[in-house]
Amino acid sequence: MAIKILAINGSYRRGGIIDQAVEAACAGARAAGAETSTVFLSEKPVEFCLNCRSCTQAPGDKRGACVQNDGMAALLDLAEGADGLIIAAPVNFYNVTAVTRRFMERLVPYCYWPWGAKAPSIRLKKQGKKAVLITSAAMPSLVGRLASGGLRALGGIAGIFGAASAGTLFIGLASLEEKQKLSAWDFRLAEKLGRKLAR
Repeated sequence: MAIKILAINGSYRRGGIIDQAVEAACAGARAAGAETSTVFLSEKPVEFCLNCRSCTQAPGDKRGACVQNDGMAALLDLAEGADGLIIAAPVNFYNVTAVTRRFMERLVPYCYWPWGAKAPSIRLKKQGKKAVLITSAAMPSLVGRLASGGLRALGGIAGIFGAASAGTLFIGLASLEEKQKLSAWDFRLAEKLGRKLAR
């Protein structure tokens, strides 16, 4: 049975740098025999977290039940059913896009945090699942890795799903042109990460 890879794309721009890098990573994974699919967070009906913590009260390893009836549960089912994840979003104002942050906030059902507890505990422990993290920014990649919270945020999402990072790609100087093309270097890196994820 083929390995299933799910790409979670938090970019607003179809065809932009993040889209190109995600597709390159997916192509690498497919070349290694995996099946891939991509969800675009900007196109999914996901509401903002109400911060009611209802989903965090019941004990156990399974995610809690959210009181909101939108598209989030279906997204989480896809992520749980995948063998590997590609989690991608550009940096806007020093961190990932708002649509990605909204998705992150809705991951609270994976925490057990009963009233009276000082801090939450993560329900899903490391399960051998791997994740590739991809982000981009207008700043040079080295500066972006140090000055932005992009990779940290994406790594936090991976950790909630019990996935360890299989590699990261930070694409710098990604806003020089209106319709910028992914460099051959970054394309090869993304493709290599996709192949690594499929192993």
